[in-house]
Amino acid sequence: MDIRIRPHALAGAVTPPPSKSMAHRLLLAAALADGVSTIENVALSQDIEATLRCMATLGAKWEQTVDGTLRVTGIGSRRKSFTELPRFDCGESGSTLRFLIPIALAVTGGGVFTGHGRLMERPQKPYLDLFDEKGIFCEQKDGALTVRGVLTPGEYRLAGDVSSQFFTGLLFALPLLGGGSMLLPTTRLESRDYVAMTRDALTRAGVTVSGESAFSVLPSHYRPLTAAVEADWSQAGFWYAARFLGNRVELCGLDEASAQGDCVVAALYERFEPMGEQRVDVSDCPDLLPPLAVMAARREGTTHFVNAARLRMKESDRLRTTAALLRALGAPTEETADSLTVRGVPAFSGGTVDGANDHRIVMAAAVAATVSAAPVTIKGAEAVKKSYPSFWDEYKRLGGDFDVL
Repeated sequence: MDIRIRPHALAGAVTPPPSKSMAHRLLLAAALADGVSTIENVALSQDIEATLRCMATLGAKWEQTVDGTLRVTGIGSRRKSFTELPRFDCGESGSTLRFLIPIALAVTGGGVFTGHGRLMERPQKPYLDLFDEKGIFCEQKDGALTVRGVLTPGEYRLAGDVSSQFFTGLLFALPLLGGGSMLLPTTRLESRDYVAMTRDALTRAGVTVSGESAFSVLPSHYRPLTAAVEADWSQAGFWYAARFLGNRVELCGLDEASAQGDCVVAALYERFEPMGEQRVDVSDCPDLLPPLAVMAARREGTTHFVNAARLRMKESDRLRTTAALLRALGAPTEETADSLTVRGVPAFSGGTVDGANDHRIVMAAAVAATVSAAPVTIKGAEAVKKSYPSFWDEYKRLGGDFDVL
């Protein structure tokens, strides 16, 4: 689906959708619990549907009520038996894939993992190296990853500068083992706030993880939980960008004390106001790069986004596609292996943006289009379904003017 947007100001109040990152974690904790959990305020984006699919493969059951609440019956000690390794369709969700790999090893002895888009190209080396050390079979072939073996209690070491998702997957799995374990980062742990979100979800399910620089995990039984998913600061970033560009958008429903690392967007919004050169380290908030880059393109000065190498292995090569988005709209942008430099311009030119099957590129382009000098055509605009299915409805409600081509 392609969309042509005619420049038009947005105005009104908007509540970002529920946090996809927190929903993944709460749902998985519920799936492992012994009993029925209630998770309120869940948006069924494509990524969350992938996690629900994989939970069902494990043997958990779920139903949605009319108000969007999910009731999840967890597997607890009632594990589903398999005559062969179960198959997990992870869609395009990197969180689903990386969280489920160690969970499946702990629950079913492994599985065959498949995905769509670029998912199976995304690096799994931290797991592969670790599993090789632990004697667990791994094979990546014909677009599928097969893992087979038994996780045993002990010491687990992972590099911290690839993705915190590997730590989250193990933190969910290690409590299911028969003894205590230690999880240690061998390098600085990036996106540490995502690990804090994981620990919050585990705590709600009665699982305690101790330690800050290294994590101690004791055997635990997951307990049923009742929780509500808070609004998503990652998605709020696009509405902050809209405000920065002059749109009268009021953000509602956000928890300023949230553990979500992307709540830093509020401080960056203020920091971007003065003119001059800025350097922004995005190692702990990589998902914010596209909206921050759109903001940077309209501020007076040059903005350097650094420590961004991991963005090359998202739904798209997000350093390249963010640079392409801004260049298509007339903003000079330079990329290196791990950085992006954006030079501010007085106005966006309008033009055609390739959404690159990346929800965040599409939403960033839509925000930029509100103040462009000419219409903006976005190719593959349906990509927003991955994380924000109601985005185009909200955009239109706020005054966005577009045609579906």
